[in-house]
Amino acid sequence: MNDPVIDVQNLDFAYNNHLILENVNLKVRLGDFLAILGPNGGGKTTLIKILLGILPFQQGKVTVLGRKPGKAAHRIGYVPQNVTGSDKFPVNVLDVVIMGRLGFLGRFRKYSAEDYAMATRALEQVEMSGLEKHIIGNLSGGQRQRVFIARALACDPEILFLDEPTASVDQPFHSKLYQLLYDLNKAGKTIVVISHDLSVLSSHAKSVACVNKNLYFHDSSEISQETLEKAYHCPVELIAHGPIPHRVLKQHH
Repeated sequence: MNDPVIDVQNLDFAYNNHLILENVNLKVRLGDFLAILGPNGGGKTTLIKILLGILPFQQGKVTVLGRKPGKAAHRIGYVPQNVTGSDKFPVNVLDVVIMGRLGFLGRFRKYSAEDYAMATRALEQVEMSGLEKHIIGNLSGGQRQRVFIARALACDPEILFLDEPTASVDQPFHSKLYQLLYDLNKAGKTIVVISHDLSVLSSHAKSVACVNKNLYFHDSSEISQETLEKAYHCPVELIAHGPIPHRVLKQHH
């Protein structure tokens, strides 16, 4: 069996002496589509930032693409949850997207024709062609989110991390985005997405990690009521009609 592209062993992370993640173990294989679920404040985004090398961890072992976190950044794409503040920069759409090619700059630190071609292709993938010269601050929140997704795609990543990627996109693009992720995964990309959208489980994810300080991993997109209750630490019911299951919290104390 191939080595995992993400390998987390006995990970602990604390902030101001408050334990956020405890004894987390996770292995993600090449070509997986991992959905990360869990309550707000449960440590989902913290885990992603550790894998990216943004946050240092206190205990355990973590490798991404066989290297320490952050050491293979040019092979990884990342779409953060919060892109607020991006509207303050006087840069155009293409300027933002081509930043995804920074890890490929040559000796003279100039973007090549290939870099611009990859940025243009990424904009086509998120349906933002024709807006290359638009100032990003003049775009809607959903359009800016598409631009940041394009930036992540511009490096042709081996692993693509997305933190609540549909939080601010318009509804028509919502399903198109997950179809794009499905197609990228089918082409061999490893996808790791934080989402509260349980429709991801039924239609796209191959495995699930429920994170609430501890991590519960399931090598399948199917997830039980018992598992969700462990992750959310409260009673949960799953209701499914058609392709989209819903999470309902029972009355509890």
